[in-house]
Amino acid sequence: MSYVTAAGTETRSYYGRPIIKEPVWTWEIPTYFFTGGLAGASAVLSSAARVSGNEKLARTALYVGTAAELVSPALLISDLGRPERFHHMLRVVKPTSPMNVGSWVLLVSGGASTTAALCQLLGRFTPLRRAASVVATLAGPPLATYTGVLVADTAVPAWHEARRELPWIFGASAAASAGAAASMFVDPRDAVPARRVAVAGVLAEGALMQAMELRLGALGDVYRQGQAGKLSWAAKGLAVTGAALLGTKGRKSRAAAVAGGALVCAGELCMRWAVFTAGRQSARDPKYVVESQRRRIERDGTKATTKPA
Repeated sequence: MSYVTAAGTETRSYYGRPIIKEPVWTWEIPTYFFTGGLAGASAVLSSAARVSGNEKLARTALYVGTAAELVSPALLISDLGRPERFHHMLRVVKPTSPMNVGSWVLLVSGGASTTAALCQLLGRFTPLRRAASVVATLAGPPLATYTGVLVADTAVPAWHEARRELPWIFGASAAASAGAAASMFVDPRDAVPARRVAVAGVLAEGALMQAMELRLGALGDVYRQGQAGKLSWAAKGLAVTGAALLGTKGRKSRAAAVAGGALVCAGELCMRWAVFTAGRQSARDPKYVVESQRRRIERDGTKATTKPA
């Protein structure tokens, strides 16, 4: 089967079959993209709130982040199939592997957040809580963004060619979900910083997604087609509606804040699924793989190679 690339050249794949293997990750992975981002950004939000003297918001963000931290390893282990496989990833430290580094970041961040949350609940061991909070805060940004680096470090066209934007998109999404989630459980008067973070995250993510799709050109079509396109539209609609509700009625109404926060979180979950699905669609269709390799040749001036996802 032949395809015509953006450069106007005709290419073929063997009987129209996929050129690379489609990612074998299951539903747990895009869900983990959301929970991991929520956990990392919540740790930063908690520390920022505590520094500013907003103890209610600090406690809430800490508990929300810890809950997400506890769910995340369960999702990864479920996808791996056997618990010992997660342990095996921790037997070495490999800085060149986003997956290995991410596993260590999750371990450190989860341990620190859980320790801080337990100390907070008990109302004791304040020095330990403070130290754990510092560790969780430092690990928060890497935890919120490393999954964007992870998917970009593959041969999947929709991910690899978007490597400049995906970590920033995942970071903005994490900030939006953390602010939205905290706004749901805090009185509107104490949730002002969280609402601002949520709205800013939604706006930044939308701008970054648009810039990414424009830069990708023909490859960006995969984010607007099929199931990925439906998820992208759902993500935008839910997140923008939720942010608008948080920024208006959510400033005074607890019910509006809960509804707005839930909509934003649902939108951010859909966004992670949209990126995940777009990657699978692009790997399945030879024309996107060919277009990606053509761009790589033009950019690097070297022969393109296809590495496994």
